[in-house]
Amino acid sequence: MKTLTIPNDIMFKQVSELTAQGESVSFMTKGSSMLPFIRGDRDSVRIKKFEQYHVGDIALVRLSNGQYILHRIISIKGNKVTLQGDGNIRGTEHCTLEDVIGGVTAIIAPSGREKKPTSGAWWRKIKPLRRYILAIYRRLPKSLQRSW
Repeated sequence: MKTLTIPNDIMFKQVSELTAQGESVSFMTKGSSMLPFIRGDRDSVRIKKFEQYHVGDIALVRLSNGQYILHRIISIKGNKVTLQGDGNIRGTEHCTLEDVIGGVTAIIAPSGREKKPTSGAWWRKIKPLRRYILAIYRRLPKSLQRSW
């Protein structure tokens, strides 16, 4: 199968329009910021616009600098949203609820198998240990890096 890479600004503008119309959209992920639950260049996600977002949801957002990220919501205070990648030890991003394009409804493995995302509550609780777990995970051969 051929792979077509589309610049983020073009692709996510279309994704934003489709989700605003109530459509679900699937796309391949990039990067390692959501390891071990979403593996960049291997897993795809399906997103749609949610009526309401909650702490623990994985959301696609457009930051004020124009960058698009797919990270987990770790805090919502009024209209302010704080996100952090599951594979990130520190560092957060901030946006408003209006900047949220959609939430992940399914994580799709290369085999086509779909999994509903969890809230990641236990992963967030063991934050001090994540550094070590991720270090071990990243050193495993790709064939053993199964998130599910």
